[in-house]
Amino acid sequence: MTDTTVTPVGQAETPIDPRVDIGHVHLKTADIQRVRDFYVGVLGFDVVAEMGDQALFLSAGGYHHHLGFNTWESKGGSPPPPGTTGLYHVAIRYPTREALADALGRLVRADWPLDGANDHGTHEALYLRDPDGNGLELAWDRDPAEWPVDAEGHLRFDRGADVNRMLRELLELSGVRRE
Repeated sequence: MTDTTVTPVGQAETPIDPRVDIGHVHLKTADIQRVRDFYVGVLGFDVVAEMGDQALFLSAGGYHHHLGFNTWESKGGSPPPPGTTGLYHVAIRYPTREALADALGRLVRADWPLDGANDHGTHEALYLRDPDGNGLELAWDRDPAEWPVDAEGHLRFDRGADVNRMLRELLELSGVRRE
C-alpha cells in the first residue's frame, strides 16, 4: 500500500500500527449456492474451501480467504429489515480502474442491478446488493498523491464528479456495448 498524504482529523492517543489492514469478511447467508453463483459465477472469485451447503470461502489471488459465508445461523433466512444496525457494505478494492471496469462489465452481462455509483475523488465506486441483500462497494483507489485534501492536509470526499461519464468510461474499458 502506498503512503497516504492525509492528515487525520482525529487520532487515537495510542494509534494502531499503520500496517494493519482488513484481511477478510465473513458473512451469514441464507443459501450457499446462491452466493457461490454470484461471487464466483459473476464476480470471478476462486473457491478455496467449501463445506457442503454450510460454508464457502473465496479468494482472489490465492489468499486463504477474502470472503467467507456460512449458513450456521441463517440458512433460509432473510436480510435484516431497514432501520436496524449492522453491516452497511463491504468494499472490494480492485487494483486498477481497468479491473473495476471488468467488474462492471461482468455485472452488466449478468444483468445485475447497481444501486448507484460515485467518484469520491479518492476512489471510484459502484454500489450494489449481493444475493442476501448485503451492500457491496466495488472500487479502485486513485494514487494517494491525487486524493483531494484541504490546506491542512485533511481528506475531502468529493461528490461533484460526473458519474454518468465515469460509468460510460468504465463500460467502454470493459468492452460492453450499451444501446
